[in-house]
Amino acid sequence: MPVFKTPFNGYSVKFSPFYESRLAVATSQNFGILGNGRLHVIDLSPAPLGPGVPRQPITELVSYDTADGVYDVAWSESHDSLLVAAIADGSVKIYDTALPPASNPLRSLHEHTREVSSADYNPTRRDSFLTSSWDDTVKLWTVDRPASVRTFKEHAYCVYSAVWNPRHADVFASASGDCTLRVWDVREPGSTMIIPAHELEILACDWNKYDDCCIATASVDKSIKVWDVRSMRVPISVLNGHGYAVRKVKFSPHRQSLIMSCSYDMSVCLWDYMVEDALVARYDHHTEFAVGVDMSVLVEGLLASTGWDELAYVWQHGTDPRAP
Repeated sequence: MPVFKTPFNGYSVKFSPFYESRLAVATSQNFGILGNGRLHVIDLSPAPLGPGVPRQPITELVSYDTADGVYDVAWSESHDSLLVAAIADGSVKIYDTALPPASNPLRSLHEHTREVSSADYNPTRRDSFLTSSWDDTVKLWTVDRPASVRTFKEHAYCVYSAVWNPRHADVFASASGDCTLRVWDVREPGSTMIIPAHELEILACDWNKYDDCCIATASVDKSIKVWDVRSMRVPISVLNGHGYAVRKVKFSPHRQSLIMSCSYDMSVCLWDYMVEDALVARYDHHTEFAVGVDMSVLVEGLLASTGWDELAYVWQHGTDPRAP
């Protein structure tokens, strides 16, 4: 299946919600510690161009260079050419692939005082997005405003992830190094729920796409926990199997109980949290930390991952990511 070699270390990969063959890959030089970044927009080629012409499995549509590492990227849910990038210098940059490179970034938003760790576009209202940062805050933005709409400051340490609820346009969750998961409603003055979900840092969270009360957390403690926010004293499920910290967690857009994760143990795993033998598949194609995963909304079973081995893979579930 297709593999894309990036000049820098992969940090995040996201399928376009508009084009089934398009993805964005966020990368950082020197493992994100110091150096430049690059945002790649890539296309999967549908077929060979003709007899005797070798197939180019992945072509680069455009790339954008940044002075600092790109830690995350989110596609707009309203404009097929817009991307939001989370940058290590604290900035949030908006790119438009329909414009010439010289016109990009369309906007650079400087409010966070430390690295921006995540970006997530509102899937229901489609006019706003969230960013989270190592400055312990989450910010709410709209594409047309040069300043943030609101800052959410309750976490006591880095916020690694902030994710919109797939059904409720005003509700989001945030995962932090302070070992808590918080649920927020933008109409309320403070968080509406605090879950001390793990005893070590929480690196990621994601909502179930079919159950708006169900959320998963991924932690340095090597586990993934699935929670029902209506009764959060104990998790619904605990998924053990990664050997090191779990960096990202993602619910399937097609199957209610399917979860994808990646870890510093270099593996990408698929889980079914509703069955006793929860581990569905384990992919060991990366040779460095696996730090980014995504599942296509438009093509069921199409998966993507990226890692510090400077590679982004796209493959169909059940096949070998490294197979030609």
